Amino acid sequence: MSLSFIVGSNDTIPRSVATSESVKVSLVIPAYNEAARIQDTLRRIAEYLKNVRFDTEILVVDDGSTDETSAIVERLDYPGMRLIRNGRNRGKGYSVRNGVLAATGDYILFTDADLSTPIEELDKLLSAAENENADVVVGSRGVDSRYIEKHQSSVREGGGRLFNVMVRMLLGLNIRDTQCGFKLFRREKVQSAFQKQTTDGFGFDPELLFVMSQQGLKILEVPVRWSHTEGSKIRFLRDGMRMFTDLLRIRWNNLTGKYS
Repeated sequence: MSLSFIVGSNDTIPRSVATSESVKVSLVIPAYNEAARIQDTLRRIAEYLKNVRFDTEILVVDDGSTDETSAIVERLDYPGMRLIRNGRNRGKGYSVRNGVLAATGDYILFTDADLSTPIEELDKLLSAAENENADVVVGSRGVDSRYIEKHQSSVREGGGRLFNVMVRMLLGLNIRDTQCGFKLFRREKVQSAFQKQTTDGFGFDPELLFVMSQQGLKILEVPVRWSHTEGSKIRFLRDGMRMFTDLLRIRWNNLTGKYS
């Protein structure tokens, strides 16, 4: 697949040019000030993709970075890689949506730039999607904690458990871990949910999963290897309060028919 780019004052939007090739998996990587690790992340992904038996593409979504993230990505030349610029900092949720709506693969993997979940775990999610005919496969730290190789601080882990309780209470989602940054989507089934997404920040995952569940999509949760990596962009108190507020807003949106 060849690509051209429309360059505007705020965003760089990829316009795909159809060819006979069919992309099976698109990898969407939101990146904000990731200059310190984006090159190694993409190298690890490219090494893994050399051994898969299907066509792929990589979409790096630069969320208005003020460091050299975009410049580093532009210097790399990996097959099927695209750089999308948000133009300014819009939030992780906005970046994931921007990448998903630009993707062309049958499946879309969203993965954090720090690869806290190793890219090799895509095998597990893709197998679950195909064998169980699932529309969404959520990589999870909550199904089996033995897969956690390096834990976060006890404060952050406790906050995560509390947030999950709030997700269950307010949204009725029976998912043990909505926040792990490793999820696989069947593209044709999730486009509508991403178009309805209103949360641009870190609380976007529960909204998407809630809308998808309301749409009757089949959602699986599978355990994945995960290791805490330093350099998280989440600020515990500030972003935690925003994410809780997002849950209330999601509930209100549903009551007022915004997702209908």
